[in-house]
Amino acid sequence: MTTELQPADSHTDPAAVFACALSLWEACHKHAAKEKDFNLSDCFNGIDQLMREVMSIGNRFEEWACQHINFDDLNDVWPYLLEDKFGQACLARILPNALPQFNESDCLWIALHLRLPVMLNDAMPIPIDVTAPNPIAGTGFREFRIQTVRNLLEDGEVVPFVADDDPFDEEFGERYFGLYGVGEDGRLEHIADRKTYGEVFTLVQKLAPGIAFPNKPNFSPSRSEQS
Repeated sequence: MTTELQPADSHTDPAAVFACALSLWEACHKHAAKEKDFNLSDCFNGIDQLMREVMSIGNRFEEWACQHINFDDLNDVWPYLLEDKFGQACLARILPNALPQFNESDCLWIALHLRLPVMLNDAMPIPIDVTAPNPIAGTGFREFRIQTVRNLLEDGEVVPFVADDDPFDEEFGERYFGLYGVGEDGRLEHIADRKTYGEVFTLVQKLAPGIAFPNKPNFSPSRSEQS
């Protein structure tokens, strides 16, 4: 079993890579201590190989984060956050003996699990839920709301796609964006669906010119967390 470390991007933070690796290293040992029949050395053909795996994952996650996380919206010190939470989040997604298969899907899952400000990307299933006041009075809608939704494959039911959901749940189809008007009583009225945020953003600008939706929002936590 071999794992080659890729050269770090010039923008990556070695402290963040180390924090990820240390956090995951400690989480793996805690997992092994709880599982009587699980031996890290046997699983990785030696503890030195585990060292290589956690360093590789730390490097991979930091490179992914530099491309997809909006650090301007991050309230925590990045390496400290990773040291505190990365390992536990990683093992909530993937068991230690499967660490060599760690990939970009795992990076996204962990980032959403940690409520990191992931930037909108039409190629990735990122939950978005944003509301903006209607700048036009007397239309019956006090606000407009854009939210990611998915269809249950079993019966086609439309279900909101929110922060706590698994972005790769095979029971659902691909995520898309629903546009809703919010009445004075707070009730939602479905207006339209679009495949991308850009398309639904263009539509709502036609309905309510000047409405203050972001051009490119970050991942949004569930509305219950926002309140």
